[in-house]
Amino acid sequence: MAAHEVEQEVQRNELEPILAGFKGERWALIPLLQQVQEKFGYIPPEAIAPIARSLRLFPSEVQGVVRFYSQFYTTPRGKNIIRVCRGTACHVRGSGSVLKILRQNLGIESGETTPDLNFTLETVACLGACFLAPTMMVNREYYGKLAPPRVMSVLNQYAPSKKETKHGEG
Repeated sequence: MAAHEVEQEVQRNELEPILAGFKGERWALIPLLQQVQEKFGYIPPEAIAPIARSLRLFPSEVQGVVRFYSQFYTTPRGKNIIRVCRGTACHVRGSGSVLKILRQNLGIESGETTPDLNFTLETVACLGACFLAPTMMVNREYYGKLAPPRVMSVLNQYAPSKKETKHGEG
């Protein structure tokens, strides 16, 4: 069995218990999608058809909801989501430099995920913390009044440890 077939089989086995809780409940599409995304970190494309069957919907209806709502993702996302504020106060105070440092050090652009799935980088219109400008969030933590050394310090806090990257090898 090829690696992608094994991955699909694992996903199917993990998807079934979630689907079982919503069988035939067409109204439950969004809560079901939220649970699937929580389990996998995104909505796997191969989950669309089983979800549709389970709720007695067309796959196109499920796909339409997934594409319509920005809360749903169809590609794997990083363990750590970095959001850089691009609002006026942050822009004026240097959020462009913050974003540049992150892009250079992570090797990705906004909207992308690192190959090791540790980071996803996003820009947002406003984080609502203008008094801390320039600001970014990592997961649910706010970091403000950022300068290049502080950006690197924050990034290093979320870098995988050698133990994690080596899977316990010493």
